[in-house]
Amino acid sequence: MLHSPLIEAFERQVAWCRQPSPFTARLLERTRLWLQAHSDTHEAHDTLAAIDADPLAAAVALRWAGALHHLALQGLEPWSTMWPPRRAADAPSDAEFDAAIAEAWHSQRPALQAALALPPQTNEVQRSAALLPGLLHVAARTGRPLALLEIGASAGLNLWCERHRYDYGSWSWGDPAAALQLQCEWRGPAPAVAEAGLRIVQRAACDANPIDLTQPGEALRLTSFVWPDQAERLARLRTAQRETARWLADEGVAVQAQRASDFVAQQLAAAPQGLATVLMHSIVWQYIGGAEQAAIEAAVAAAAARATATSPLAWLRVEPPAPDKAVEIRCRVWPGGDEVCLGKAHPHVAWIESRA
Repeated sequence: MLHSPLIEAFERQVAWCRQPSPFTARLLERTRLWLQAHSDTHEAHDTLAAIDADPLAAAVALRWAGALHHLALQGLEPWSTMWPPRRAADAPSDAEFDAAIAEAWHSQRPALQAALALPPQTNEVQRSAALLPGLLHVAARTGRPLALLEIGASAGLNLWCERHRYDYGSWSWGDPAAALQLQCEWRGPAPAVAEAGLRIVQRAACDANPIDLTQPGEALRLTSFVWPDQAERLARLRTAQRETARWLADEGVAVQAQRASDFVAQQLAAAPQGLATVLMHSIVWQYIGGAEQAAIEAAVAAAAARATATSPLAWLRVEPPAPDKAVEIRCRVWPGGDEVCLGKAHPHVAWIESRA
């Protein structure tokens, strides 16, 4: 049987998906066997392998799963009838998976290839639950209204995080009537800044490949990257998309297609006076190359040297310190350069372990 870096990437992704998304794990496992076992799929194997020399880093398996999910979301059979099953007992058989995979490759190849050309975009709005404590910290620390700058913003779902309602169990924040209600288990005492006033008056964002929710079809593309048996995430995403599209249109804000280092340098060079400028990002840093990371750090250092008490600067990061480490919520504020670790968080922010 054929074995290659692509096959190995599928194997590893299957293992990672088993617990959070059994349906996706089965889909990718049947795809792996289909690619590996049949001589007539060598063309499919070579097409997927050609996407990137490192198919694991390029998330080729997740691109494939997203491409098939996109077919289902468009109502194309057989995916629209088998994805996702409402009950475990209704899950497709191995033979049904195999037939559907082969049928998609032979009849929907242009659509699949177009989807495979794009990296996954998992704009997880639940990460707003980790960004909010950091923004409250900046507001309390500086006493200023905020100007937000977000890199790796995708569709911009987290750019309006102060407009949602948050239930952390031991404390809550936001408008009880907000359309999007986010729940997160807060482990530890409620933060001292929970009652801080938070006012965001400017927003800007960038992404290497942004999704424009004001354009038809873009919301569907973003939805395709959420695993289809995670009903709660899908419902949350659809609400966030609807609200964000409205705010983007009403306020004339757009996620710019731009390198993060260029965006940061330009925005910080023109930082507004009288506001606390906040550079923020969540689960983005590991996807930025070392040279670009250094350029961002240099731009932040230059802006930090110019920061004043009336026009401070903050850097809010919801990132793992290393690929195999838990996500940390870290915030540094200038002048002074004080940095705090507000806590650790689940990658999709199901919980936050406070370090208050």
